[in-house]
Amino acid sequence: MRAAALYSAAGSLLLTTLAAAPAEGTPGGPGAAEARGTAVAAGRAAASGIEFGRCPKAEELPAALRCGTVTVPLDYARPDGEQIELTVSRVRATHKSPEGGGREVPGQGALLYNPGGPGASGLYFPLAGMVPQWKRIAAAYDLVGYAPRGVAPSAPLSCQDPGDFFKGPRPAPTQPSDAFKEQRAAEAEAYARGCAERAGEALRHYHSLNNARDLEVVRAALGEERLTFMGASYGTYLGALYAELFPSRVRRMVFDSVVNPDPEGIWYRNNLEQSEAFEDRWSDFKEWIAEHHAVYGLGDSPREVQNSYEEASERLAAEPAGGTVGPAQLQGAFLKAGYYDDYWPHRAEALSAYLRGDPQPLIDQAGTRTEEGAAGAENSNAVYTAVECNDAPWPTDFEVWDRDNTRLARRAPFETWDNVWTNLPCAYWRAPRQRPLDVRTGPGELPPTLVLAAEEDAATPYEGARELRRRLSGSVLVTERDAGTHGVGGGANACVNGHLEAYLLEGRLPARDTSCAPRPEPEPRGDRGGPATG
Repeated sequence: MRAAALYSAAGSLLLTTLAAAPAEGTPGGPGAAEARGTAVAAGRAAASGIEFGRCPKAEELPAALRCGTVTVPLDYARPDGEQIELTVSRVRATHKSPEGGGREVPGQGALLYNPGGPGASGLYFPLAGMVPQWKRIAAAYDLVGYAPRGVAPSAPLSCQDPGDFFKGPRPAPTQPSDAFKEQRAAEAEAYARGCAERAGEALRHYHSLNNARDLEVVRAALGEERLTFMGASYGTYLGALYAELFPSRVRRMVFDSVVNPDPEGIWYRNNLEQSEAFEDRWSDFKEWIAEHHAVYGLGDSPREVQNSYEEASERLAAEPAGGTVGPAQLQGAFLKAGYYDDYWPHRAEALSAYLRGDPQPLIDQAGTRTEEGAAGAENSNAVYTAVECNDAPWPTDFEVWDRDNTRLARRAPFETWDNVWTNLPCAYWRAPRQRPLDVRTGPGELPPTLVLAAEEDAATPYEGARELRRRLSGSVLVTERDAGTHGVGGGANACVNGHLEAYLLEGRLPARDTSCAPRPEPEPRGDRGGPATG
């Protein structure tokens, strides 16, 4: 009797879901089976909910977090087939006003967050409520994170032995030879083969459309009638797909640092545009270093800073620092500074120290990771590769990659070839490709949404935010002017945070697109004549 009663409850919820959720495809058309499967999975999840308890020990999450699992189909076209479990984390709303006075803050349900990637885990996100900028939001919302499919511990993907993932030291030529290109193409083909061999038939089911369907099932499992969601970076593309597939299930949605959703750009052209944008960001960083020549001694012009960087790269090619840091590791460390200007003082300090004869700061920032870190990085890279390769068609002839990127590298050498080697497995991919959705909502189809972007963001160039703003009727764009940090919501800009809070807490948006002054530039640290400070 108990099982029958549970089935009846699930059936009732399923009918509600089918009535409220939009069709993913017309009956019998493309996506129709997946739409039905999503409704089935969401109905089951709503009936079973999530039993929160201790988090998986292997994830080493703080005790303040509580975790549970949500079961989703591996293949939404076959909802009764193989199932996988997604791990979800949560911290309950505090209901306490950070302004004090004992005022009780009404709850607004769950705020679900995806940090991007693809391949990043959001399990730590609920701890954001401990940060001052998030306390007002944490008073009203249960903060919820999750590990998307493929990201450990949610049916983790792997494409190679983690012990082989970090190949260091490595060169990083900005004008690679034909022999070097052949070597890297062979490695990319071997990596794609490893993904197919390790994941088997399951590999084809790790893509953004299924990530959006998973989001709908997690919403149902949380008991939320409509979704309040914030996505950063790749999380914005995931959110855009959800908005296209399930617009009636959206309550509020924040898109922070936006992937351009134009289906013609997913993902090959997007990566070309990213490489070009990183050249501008690298120029910004060099200008900042030059302004602080008195601290770092790396040159008082961007050209001289470039010379210092190239000198370090040449030295590392001849003798890797600590046996692990070569030119590619140097480039990777400085690429991260292109994402977050908080890294600028640390990277400049490390480069300065290295050229003065102290390699340790550079080794600490760019050296080989621990065994545990390698496993996590390999998993993250496997998911990144699988999702992007599965999401859309890619050129399968290396000559196309070579032509496009040789041309681009003439004006944007800093990231271009590194971006090629990261994504080149998609040229040799063995799983079928999805067709990207043309995300577009008309007036009244979707509740108003908030788009956040830094004007000089390199990882997700600003045009992506403007494109999404055009495609989502009723959305409003808030721009951090003359700034390039990737991910602006809940960060150092009080103006941006004011708009974020007004929207999430009150549903209030600016009447029109608006902008905020940039956050202050980072303060230099270190002293060229002695040990770094701070």
